[in-house]
Amino acid sequence: MTATTATPDDKNVVVGDDGVRREFATKWGHPAPLWMLFMAEFWERFAFYGIRWAMVLYVVAQFYAGQGTGEKPASELYGAYLALVYAGAIFGGYAADKLIGHQRSILLGALIMSVGLFTIAIPSEKVFHIGLATIIVGNGMFKPIISTLVGKLYAQGDERRDSGFTIFYMGINLGALISPLVTQYLAKKLFGIDNLPAYKVVFIASGVGMMLSLTWFWFGRRQLQGIGLMPPASSSAGNVLMVLALAVLVGIPVFYFLLTIDAMYLQVILMLLLVGPAIMLAIEGVREGHVARDKVYAMLIILGFNVFFWCYFEQAGSSFNFLADKIVDRDIGLHGLFQALAGDPNFPISWFQSVNSVAIIALAPIIAWIWIRMGKANPTIPRKFSFGLVFNGLAFLLLMYALTHLVDGAGKIPFWTLVMVYVIQSVGELCLSPIGLSMTTKLAPPKLTGFAMGAWFLSIAIGNNLGGIFAGEASGATGMTAASALDAYTKGFWILLIAGALLFAVSPLVNRLMHGTK
Repeated sequence: MTATTATPDDKNVVVGDDGVRREFATKWGHPAPLWMLFMAEFWERFAFYGIRWAMVLYVVAQFYAGQGTGEKPASELYGAYLALVYAGAIFGGYAADKLIGHQRSILLGALIMSVGLFTIAIPSEKVFHIGLATIIVGNGMFKPIISTLVGKLYAQGDERRDSGFTIFYMGINLGALISPLVTQYLAKKLFGIDNLPAYKVVFIASGVGMMLSLTWFWFGRRQLQGIGLMPPASSSAGNVLMVLALAVLVGIPVFYFLLTIDAMYLQVILMLLLVGPAIMLAIEGVREGHVARDKVYAMLIILGFNVFFWCYFEQAGSSFNFLADKIVDRDIGLHGLFQALAGDPNFPISWFQSVNSVAIIALAPIIAWIWIRMGKANPTIPRKFSFGLVFNGLAFLLLMYALTHLVDGAGKIPFWTLVMVYVIQSVGELCLSPIGLSMTTKLAPPKLTGFAMGAWFLSIAIGNNLGGIFAGEASGATGMTAASALDAYTKGFWILLIAGALLFAVSPLVNRLMHGTK
């Protein structure tokens, strides 16, 4: 589906793919449907981040009797799950574009995700894998599609578009911020669990959050006035049933298989999947001339470095959880407050997951202001990517220092160190993530923009699966210790530092290949 186009008389009027003019009411300076999409995304992120903090802890507790030997397979499973969430977006996008339209894709994806979230609450390892595969299929039909609808609310050239996506991005971070707080409360305080958190309650609460997202979009989609619907001639209940059948009979079994194979085999599969789009992009770039060719080369270079960033950034859902559970001193003296709010006398493990969202919300305006104030000295896109890698590396440098010099007699490191790790990583994320997908689509040949988006998602998927393998190394064979964490995080620091320095050094070359793309 193509983007909406402007009309000369009113920026609130857009002409959709079907040629119909639509005028959206304005609410708080933006098209009113933006706020409906904001809340639908908020609840979807609530569901996603609810299971993010609990997943590896649950796997170890439920399927490995709480033994440290379960940490490595739990981390690898988490990495595979996250990788396939991004890889699945490629196939979900095709179904939305070609078969059922964006609105139906969101509704069907939300329904499938809800089923998956409730399924993983069943205490069976095989059923747990089936549930994760179901979530992956549903997420692929929901997550990338709802972002596309946001763009369709604005005419080309509408100066509000960027701020609209910023507002939408805040919905993501608010959902990520609130989810660990609420699910922790439900698991330990409201339901009175004394020992381990009731992870099944967390998963059920996440499923309820996804149902709220589904309900919100179901009743709010009329505001879109048909934006995101397929033409009547190609839109039918038969197509929806066909996509649902493919999801159940093909998608879920395939992703179940990929979740259960060795992590290194999955890594090879993901890398091979990236080879096809990369070759096609390069060939198309050569056909279109030296400028298009150079832009493709620049994009592929940056995608390679993108893998390193997400490998280490996504320790938040795996090794950092074990670090918080075993090695971070979470006793900061506010026993009564934490007991009242979360049913835990110490700072809850889940709450660390909210630090990133708080940092993003607080620091995003500051980082944006810094770029503006720098004027002509504003770093180029590849330089900003290199900053992202370096800041990610600095977070691991802090962990190296803490695990070397700040370990107390009980084998614990100070609480503030892990908090600052999340904050420093958030700075790196702000340098890299906001420009990533936009940059990729701008550098790709116009005929293969979809392949470029697929390549971007696959680079993140490769990084996430590598992150699971790396987290397994941080835990070692018998569970995380200060020594095993120090060894792994030291390697992570040096890899990120070298990657960031290398990209910084070649940034002038990459920038020339971009031919002025901003």
